[in-house]
Amino acid sequence: MFNKKYIKYFFILLFLLLIAIFILPVSVPIVLALLTAILLEPIVKFTQQTFKWSRKPAVITNFILFLTIITAILYFGITKLISQLIITTKVVPNYLNNLTGMWIDMQNNLFKYTEGLPVEVVTSIQKKFEDTLKSLQDSLLDLLSYSNITALLTNIPNFLVSFIVFIVALFLFMLDLEKLRIKFFHYLSESTAEKVRFMSEGIKKVAFGFVKANILASFFILGAALIGLFIIVPKYAIVMSIIIWIVDIIPILGSIIVLAPWALYHFLTGDAVLGTKLTILAVILIIIRRTVEPKIMGSQMGISPLAVLIAMFIGAKLFGFLGFLIGPLIVILFITAKESGMIKLNFKI
Repeated sequence: MFNKKYIKYFFILLFLLLIAIFILPVSVPIVLALLTAILLEPIVKFTQQTFKWSRKPAVITNFILFLTIITAILYFGITKLISQLIITTKVVPNYLNNLTGMWIDMQNNLFKYTEGLPVEVVTSIQKKFEDTLKSLQDSLLDLLSYSNITALLTNIPNFLVSFIVFIVALFLFMLDLEKLRIKFFHYLSESTAEKVRFMSEGIKKVAFGFVKANILASFFILGAALIGLFIIVPKYAIVMSIIIWIVDIIPILGSIIVLAPWALYHFLTGDAVLGTKLTILAVILIIIRRTVEPKIMGSQMGISPLAVLIAMFIGAKLFGFLGFLIGPLIVILFITAKESGMIKLNFKI
């Protein structure tokens, strides 16, 4: 027979599950704003202590600095992407014409090299080439189709609304974080409050370990990108390596955001060799990231690298790109709750 304590925990767990299923998916900007405010809180306190400021000037200063960095990244990223899209749409028709010319040359060479072979073999090879060319043309036309471009444009207002909500919520959270913390602890008993404090300290420690791990992992990416680009395109190696490094620090994005459009641009402009080299570099950087990141995270966060890898994989499957953050976060919450005594798993099967 269940006592009242277990019934209470059951309803709390049910409530949290309902929040996770129905509310969290539509509250991503607000949740990210709260997490960002918590991560920026030590910097705010450091600013207060260093300059002997009250909380409001310290919050405003750090908020403006954070907003400037984010705006600069978005501005340069989006303008670069738009300029590349404009250039790409101009060169695609010429590229398709070049493909047609290449196909005629290939057919002439095909007839030359297959002379004397059975007709069935020649027909089969020719059909394979035609199917490949048709598939490539269809892929290019589909990529630049009206529906895809419209879908991209219609998502821009949604992104802007979410971004504005994130920025406003972040500023308000940064201002009232201390008050929210006091109000939250007001509803907890002394023993529960002590456990929550223990959990929050553990989460804070792990969160900084997570940030540190991402920065350390990004240095591996910087080194690999610098070496790779010096071999592929020495002229742009230093600048593009720095851009890849800055973008790669952001956990959800990564170097693929820079290298994929760059490689696609060269494929569309007819430089397939350079496009292939950039694609290979992107794959190498992804492999480095996915092998180095769990190991560094494990050492910095005090969690098994295997647990981090499994959490990131399952999180990505369930929540998409955000799962790379959500998965390890759930593991962190579980471990700190277990260590604080809030979750007890004293059972045997």
